[in-house]
Amino acid sequence: MANRIILNETSYHGAGAIHEIPGEVTKRGFKKAFVASDPDLIKFGVTAKVTKILEENGLEYEIYSDIKPNPTIENVQTGVAAYKKSGADYIIAIGGGSSMDTSKAIGIIIANPEYEDVRSLEGVAPTKNPSVPIIAVPTTAGTAAEVTINYVITDVEKKRKFVCVDPHDIPVVAIVDPDMMASMPKGLTAATGMDALTHAIEGYITKGANPITDMFNLKAVELIGKSLRGAVDNTPEGREGMALGQYITGMGFSNCGLGIVHSMAHALGAVYDTPHGVANAILLPAIMEFNAEATEEKYRDIAKAMGVEGTELMSQEEYRKAAVAAVRKLSEDVGIPADLTSIVKKEDIQFLAESAAADACAPGNPKEASLEDIIRLYQSLM
Repeated sequence: MANRIILNETSYHGAGAIHEIPGEVTKRGFKKAFVASDPDLIKFGVTAKVTKILEENGLEYEIYSDIKPNPTIENVQTGVAAYKKSGADYIIAIGGGSSMDTSKAIGIIIANPEYEDVRSLEGVAPTKNPSVPIIAVPTTAGTAAEVTINYVITDVEKKRKFVCVDPHDIPVVAIVDPDMMASMPKGLTAATGMDALTHAIEGYITKGANPITDMFNLKAVELIGKSLRGAVDNTPEGREGMALGQYITGMGFSNCGLGIVHSMAHALGAVYDTPHGVANAILLPAIMEFNAEATEEKYRDIAKAMGVEGTELMSQEEYRKAAVAAVRKLSEDVGIPADLTSIVKKEDIQFLAESAAADACAPGNPKEASLEDIIRLYQSLM
C-alpha cells in the first residue's frame, strides 16, 4: 500500500520568521489579505505584530475577528460573507486552531461554492479546487493546523464537533515563529502543548501509522517532552522546542490519523466548550492504558522519548506503565486537571460517548473501542 504525505509548499521556522511574509506575498503576486484572527489576539497586540509588517511594506489587508475558541458554523458563514465583500485574494490566519480552522473552512467554501453548507464538508469532502491561498501564522504551540489537512467546526445546534479532512485546505505557507507564541499565558501554553503531545502519541500508535509518520511523531514526543515545562515558564528554549515539536507532529499525524482521545475530546468541546488541549490532556493517560495491549513495543519508544531511563531493561508491562506515568507526570507538572469531575455531567455521558464513537478520528484508534468502552472511559475519569 502506498503512503501519501502532504505538507506545506513552504514553511519558515525560527525567531523573526514573520518578516518573511512580505517576500512570499510579493513573490506570489497577492494583492490584499483577509487577516483572520481572534478578538483576544487583536486586543493584546499579537495580531498587530503581523499587520504592522504588512503596513510597513505597503501591503493591503482587512481584519476578520468573528472567531470563537471552538469555531462554529456561524463563524464560517459570516467569514465567507466578509471575505466576498473584502476584495481579498488570500488569507493570513493568525492564531491557534480556531483561527486556522475558520480560515480553512472559509477558503475551501470560497473556492468550492457548491459546499457553502459547512456541514457538507464533514469527513473527506471531494472538493475539486484548492482553498484560497492561506499563509498560516500560529500563535500557539499545539494544533499544528498550519501543516495539517484537517479542520474542526462546531455545530452548536446539534452540540457536536465535526472533523473535515481535505488535502485542498493545507496552507501554502506556514510561518512558525516562536516569538509569536511568547505572549501565551501559562494555562494556554500547557493546554496547547499537551494537545501537541496527544497528536504525537496518538499519531505514533494509530492504525494508519507508517515509517515516515513514525519518524515525525516520535521526534515530536522527544521535543515536547523536554520543552513543554520550559515553554510554560516562557523560556526561549522551551518556546523554540515547542514551536518545532508541534509542527513536526503536524507533519506526522496529518498523514496518518489519530484516535479516540481526539474523538472523546471533540465531544467535550462541543457540549461544554472545554478547551481542546485540556480535554486531550485529561483523557490521554487513561486511553493510553486502554490502548496499551494493541501497541506492540511502541510504548518503549514513547517512554524513552519522554526521558525515562533504563527502558531497554524493562519488561513490556514495565515500559508501558512507564510511558503512561511519564505523560501523566508532565500533565500534572504543567497544571492540567487530573480528571473530568468539574467538566462532565453524568447524565451527558451517553450522548458524549455516542458523539465520540461517530467522530472521524475514532476508526484510527489502535484498539477497537465500543460504545460501552467509551462510556467506561468517561466514567473512569469522573
